[in-house]
Amino acid sequence: MKKKQTSTKKKTSLKIKPRNAGTMTESAFWSFIRSGLRQKSRWWKPITLCKENAKRSYHGPNKRQKYEYQCNCCKGWFPATSINVDHIVPAGNLQRAQDLPGFVERLFCEVDNLQVLCKDCHDQKTVIDIKQLSK
Repeated sequence: MKKKQTSTKKKTSLKIKPRNAGTMTESAFWSFIRSGLRQKSRWWKPITLCKENAKRSYHGPNKRQKYEYQCNCCKGWFPATSINVDHIVPAGNLQRAQDLPGFVERLFCEVDNLQVLCKDCHDQKTVIDIKQLSK
C-alpha cells in the first residue's frame, strides 16, 4: 500500500504588504486608519447633542431605563442600545491618502448633518449609502 504524500509547503500570500514594516496591505492600512478615526468620532460633541435632541424620559415598565430616543425615520421610540447616530451625508470611503481630508471633514461634522436612527432604519440606510458609493 502506498502512502499519500502530504504537502508541507507553506501558503505564501501574493499580496504586497508595503505598510507597517511589511505586515499590512494597503487596504488593511486604510481600514486601520478609518477604524481609529471612527473610534475617536464617538467623543465628538455634536453626536452627544444629536442624541440629546432626540431624547425623552422613559416611563415604561423597565425601571433601569431612564431615557428613550426617537428615530428620525420611522418616528418610533427606542432605548439607547437600539439606536445609532447616523451621518445624513455619509462620511464616505477612506481608501487612499487623497480621501483623507474629505473623510475627516464629513466624519467630524456638526449636528445639522447628524440624525438618530433605530438599528433597522440605520441598516436600511447603510445599504442604500453603500450602493450609491459603489456607483
